[in-house]
Amino acid sequence: MSGSILIVDDEKSQREILTMILQGVGYDTAEASGVQEALAMLGKREFDLILTDLKMQGQSGLDLLEQVMADDPQQCVIMMTAHGTVDTAVGAMKRGAFDYLEKPLERENLLLTLKRAFERITLVRENRVLQKRVAEIERISSIIGEHPKMKEVYRVVTKIAATSSTVLVYGESGTGKELVARAVHDRSPRKDCPFMAINCAAIPETLIESELFGHEKGSFTGANAREIGILEAANGGTVFLDEIGEMNVSMQAKLLRAIQEKEIRRVGGKVNLPLDVRIISATNRDLEQEIKRGTFREDLYYRLNVIRINLPPLRERGSDIATLANFFVAKYREASGIAVEGISKAALKQLMNYTWPGNVRQLESVIERAVLMAEGSIIQPEDLPSEISSLSEGVMVPFELPPEGINFEEMEKALILKAMERADWVIGKAAPILGLSYKTLQYRLDKHGIEKPEKRGR
Repeated sequence: MSGSILIVDDEKSQREILTMILQGVGYDTAEASGVQEALAMLGKREFDLILTDLKMQGQSGLDLLEQVMADDPQQCVIMMTAHGTVDTAVGAMKRGAFDYLEKPLERENLLLTLKRAFERITLVRENRVLQKRVAEIERISSIIGEHPKMKEVYRVVTKIAATSSTVLVYGESGTGKELVARAVHDRSPRKDCPFMAINCAAIPETLIESELFGHEKGSFTGANAREIGILEAANGGTVFLDEIGEMNVSMQAKLLRAIQEKEIRRVGGKVNLPLDVRIISATNRDLEQEIKRGTFREDLYYRLNVIRINLPPLRERGSDIATLANFFVAKYREASGIAVEGISKAALKQLMNYTWPGNVRQLESVIERAVLMAEGSIIQPEDLPSEISSLSEGVMVPFELPPEGINFEEMEKALILKAMERADWVIGKAAPILGLSYKTLQYRLDKHGIEKPEKRGR
């Protein structure tokens, strides 16, 4: 036996007998002669279980139960009662007591009741741990993984969440940049205030100022009423600016001023309003290259890039593919009610061999489709999209790696240049040659600073 028990009884002899029995079978015990002494001891340490007499001089066991339940509704309490007060003990169970024991106590009945109580205590603790894990998964479900690069993401998120510093999240489309932003917000002191997101690439340049700062009635054609902007609506919370690299330079200057001055002014307004938000931005562009091109303000870059989080593409953390795939199987099995139990080894091998240009978002979409399309309880290769199920057993390398190794970045750049030349510098034609999506190739062109020759020579 193991576990700690606080014995509360105003009869010293009764406490001593219980202590001898319980310590004899391995329980850790402490004694209190009344309610106030018991409460004082509970204030200094925690006990797994409280074994208290119902009728005592002064305050009763019911008084103790009421105060204990107010502090911790899951505290386990067992009442000891004389035959004439059994009804009162049953009433105590309705108020939260686990069980009651009739005096005079029988040793075997006492130990059996305690055994059941500790089984319940174990279940409660396991449930608390499970709830905590579920909450963590709900917060950062699509950025789960054990790859070292993802562990570094978790480490940074945990370390900086409590601050109000700006965060810049780098990553390709579909890697989960908004989920990282939400994870930071959910772990921060701002978690009970709004989290608001805006995609800078999805809003026309003429409207983005109004979306961010709001506008007054009549400030422009169509402004028929005052509108509150995202920055004002999220006051006290967090604003996520996705695709910040797409914001025009004029708007960048206004955003910079808002961050520096900690105040905003609605479009058409005359009053400056205080601003208290945490800014988390994200991009798949190389902003340092954009600064050199003159399309992104250097001063704004340094304001946004106080803390940088680099999200790796899925192809760089292949060891997480199986974990993510099985997570999404469970998610869509529950959502659809379809009894798909898992993924076959052959199908999983093909998932592992694929390059995932759309990253985690694409993987989730593929698994959702596979759950819906599966003929049996296990996802097979034929349940996967053709571009994945048609993969050969492995990716053939058409040359031998030299003993001294290679410069992968330079090789990638050379291959992209060759493909672009073959495609007459049309990205849409070059992307299939390389097995990449249009967006991924555009990202890599920016990454390597590759431009069309005549543009480069200007």
